[in-house]
Amino acid sequence: MPTEDSLATGQRSLGDPALDYPLWPPLTAGCPRTGTKDVSYPVEVDYAYEKADPAALFDTAPPNSAQTNGTPARRGLERWAPLLPPLLAPGLGEGSTPLVELEPGVYVKDESRNPTWSHKDRLNRCTTSAAVGVGAPGIAVASSGNHGASAAAYAARAGLPCVVFTGPDLPPNVDAFLNAYGAVVLPVPWEARWPLLRQTVERLGLHPVSNLTTTHTGHAYGPEGYKTVAYEIFRDVGVPSAVFVPTGYGELLFGVWKGFAELRRLGLTDRVPRVHSCETAASGPLARAIAEGLPAAHVTVGPSAAYSITSPVSGYRGVLAVRASGGRALTLDDAQLTSAQRDLARAGLWTELSSAAGLAGLRSLGAPDLSEGPVVCVSTSSGFKDLGVGTHRTEPVAPDWDAVGRRLRAAGLTG
Repeated sequence: MPTEDSLATGQRSLGDPALDYPLWPPLTAGCPRTGTKDVSYPVEVDYAYEKADPAALFDTAPPNSAQTNGTPARRGLERWAPLLPPLLAPGLGEGSTPLVELEPGVYVKDESRNPTWSHKDRLNRCTTSAAVGVGAPGIAVASSGNHGASAAAYAARAGLPCVVFTGPDLPPNVDAFLNAYGAVVLPVPWEARWPLLRQTVERLGLHPVSNLTTTHTGHAYGPEGYKTVAYEIFRDVGVPSAVFVPTGYGELLFGVWKGFAELRRLGLTDRVPRVHSCETAASGPLARAIAEGLPAAHVTVGPSAAYSITSPVSGYRGVLAVRASGGRALTLDDAQLTSAQRDLARAGLWTELSSAAGLAGLRSLGAPDLSEGPVVCVSTSSGFKDLGVGTHRTEPVAPDWDAVGRRLRAAGLTG
């Protein structure tokens, strides 16, 4: 993807929007002038919005239609290249995921349809492009699962080595996923992941595609990829009344909000939806930060099977997205998440427990108010990523009708 396709102009501090920085190199440790020993503020990418052509970007042509010159139309993130950092790394067809109507007016944005079965592919197309742009010898990431698998895939696609620091209880399926891409997988105690990541970056010069700071800032380019979730929702149903987002560090939450804010800035809509964060009650650092009026918070983590969104620390991006959109910071227990996961499965969507947080958040507020438009629940990844997947074994049945009939009757099938 040619660099000139991008309208990105620089990086701007979210801690103080008056502070800006050049586009290169990408800032991987937040804003260097606003951070303190307790709080780090992220930066975002800024664009020459006045040069964007909204009509061309948001036309109604199907994303897989052929152009008149006989070449394929741009798919996935390529079609949004002007509003993204330069896409210098090759893609895997990320994005263009379906919006499934679960019930009248309630939609699920199914991010499990991405190449590595999670929303992280949108982020890693951008962060790996940053690594290519600065000539890094490889990338490094600290991840509980989805982020690491995605980073490993995009590094492999770009011909770069990838080092993944993960937890000691890494699900076997995710372990196999990481190794399939040739990543160097290093399970370590949870509290050691970020310090070891920092040392690896400093000593080997690898490009970090996850967090390096005390409170979460992450990579400057990564959340830009998440804006495309909002773009796609807009093309499918316009501006919904609300979007419910499974939330760990808040990068996806921020990206969804920023995408809709850009649509308003481009004159395509006059409003943004309420963007609700959906955290596990076992941690909930964003909910605490908002309740206490803080830019970020640290919490003690309790037990939860929703490991992908169980975080001891939040970041300022999430606070900004919830407050600016008029959303709410919701916390869900494992029972609520499991109930939502079962509802999704009965509708034909197999999701990771953490991914059901969006629907669980909607359900926690009661019947949705659809007077202002539909609501969208983002589902972030496949049920393949859950803890314990692969341990269930269905009891064999004898090959005769009596045995088969008993099993069918037990399932409620009679005849």
